[in-house]
Amino acid sequence: MSRTIAETIVDMLADAGVKRLYAVTGDSLNLLNDAIRRDGRIDWIHVRHEEAGAYAAMAEGVLGGLGCCAGSSGPGHVHLINGLYDAHRWGAPVIALPSTIDRADYGMESFQETDLGMFDGCSWYNELAQIPEQAPRMLQQALQNAITRKGVGVFGYSGDILPLDLPETAIASPVYRPGTVLRPDDGALDDLAKMLTGAKRPFIYGGMGCDAARDQVRELARRLNAPVGWTLKGKMALEHDNPNGVGMTGFIGGKACADAIARADVVLLLGTDFPWKDFLQTDARIAQVLTHGERLGRRTHVKMGLVGDVRATLDALLPRLETRADDSFLQDRLKAVKSDRDNMVHHAQKPGKKGEISPEYLTTAISRLADDDAIFTADTGMTTVWAARYIESTGKRSFMGSFSHGSMANAMPQAIGAALAGNGRQTIALCGDGGISMLLGDLATIGQYQLPVKMVVYNNSSLGMVEIEMQLAGIPNFQTEMVNPDFAAIAEACGIRGVQVEDPEKLDDALEMAMNHEGPVLLDVKTDRYAVAMPPHTSPEQLGKYALSEAKMVLNGRGTEVIEQLKTNFKYLRDL
Repeated sequence: MSRTIAETIVDMLADAGVKRLYAVTGDSLNLLNDAIRRDGRIDWIHVRHEEAGAYAAMAEGVLGGLGCCAGSSGPGHVHLINGLYDAHRWGAPVIALPSTIDRADYGMESFQETDLGMFDGCSWYNELAQIPEQAPRMLQQALQNAITRKGVGVFGYSGDILPLDLPETAIASPVYRPGTVLRPDDGALDDLAKMLTGAKRPFIYGGMGCDAARDQVRELARRLNAPVGWTLKGKMALEHDNPNGVGMTGFIGGKACADAIARADVVLLLGTDFPWKDFLQTDARIAQVLTHGERLGRRTHVKMGLVGDVRATLDALLPRLETRADDSFLQDRLKAVKSDRDNMVHHAQKPGKKGEISPEYLTTAISRLADDDAIFTADTGMTTVWAARYIESTGKRSFMGSFSHGSMANAMPQAIGAALAGNGRQTIALCGDGGISMLLGDLATIGQYQLPVKMVVYNNSSLGMVEIEMQLAGIPNFQTEMVNPDFAAIAEACGIRGVQVEDPEKLDDALEMAMNHEGPVLLDVKTDRYAVAMPPHTSPEQLGKYALSEAKMVLNGRGTEVIEQLKTNFKYLRDL
């Protein structure tokens, strides 16, 4: 029996493992929608904005599935691009289906005509099928690239080919998932072992590539008597119960890890393409292990670049290493990380006051009350800082955000995908007030499907991270204030349990209610606008610029605001 192109696409997606497709249906997507309805193996999730659909699809990819999203001609698929950039830079396998106008209308500046070349920067594969024979081959390649290379595959198609029959001669290959072992050759491993064994102050810095190699990284650290730091993407794999752990660097980290990088004589970067080159400044010899060889050495000078999966590489490296007896560098860094943690605990114990709840206190309470295997999503900005510092790893939890792309508005839509793909695991979205405002309409998606997402809005009525950026540059913050709606009331209007929390004494009760409620909940928590977190090695020059910005605000008649800000910020400045 002949199959249409629409039916062929659905059949191939289902066979590849796609469980859900996130989209807003319309025009060039309608026949695909109908084919999905008739097939029954894929759920069509009706999001309110395609960007939210792309973020939801990303979450499925992060959690080990194959995400799928679609956008109709023109504006519909243009909306996908931000979420696809995030998915691709994370390495989450996602298949994107941008449908386009009829073939006969191309090249005429027709209604909703676009150039799909816009997806080149956020995909491994991006092609447009314009005849029936192309469709299955191109879709297979988009799927194969997304799954094998870890990222986005884009299969575009002209809407008018969907009702056409698939020719009998068309090639329609399945998706292949061959098992492979990727590691450096023996000579390279011998050289790496020699470098590590000869180090006086070795340091291991691990990223997301260590997810399946936690035991191997710990054994490597034990043999080298080396401190271990981690990126934000590596936190959930490497933080939990790690006797050599010294935390993170970057804006979200502490002095222990930042100074370890600066003072080490050998640094081993494992499974990370850490983007913040300013926090990798060191005179140490650096070895880097990545699965994507083209990324080696693009953040800092690398003495030895190796291509390999972290687990396979360490399995082959460990027999080549003897235990180093000198643990002086490790003990020094463990003392430093204790100081970092003491400061964090100090801040987390202070609840704040009515209408100005401490975000550290809030995040610590969330971590304490959440399930051991909860999935967390966090918006970009100060929400990510608090989550990075105060959400504890258990070895079972997952944590995602826009950590490489840095987009706002990701937490709530990622939680949509996480709730659907998480097999019943608790899903908690840590939302900034600026972030949730951007895609507020997709609260209706959560309400429509009654997804059991627990959303906590850090409502400080400002773009908090932006204010810090401006002040550390010597600029008074301007146009960062936000006059917010009642987010809890909006949630209620969408069929979501909404509660506003202003009193820190009522916070635990509200959080316990949210965690135990069967359906979706949004807590609109009034947090302290002036709570900040300085980078671990804030320079005297930056502090001088911060003081200059405060002086400018006083001269502009904002003295009361400066006083309140300094009263709060003094507790952070003491950490420096």
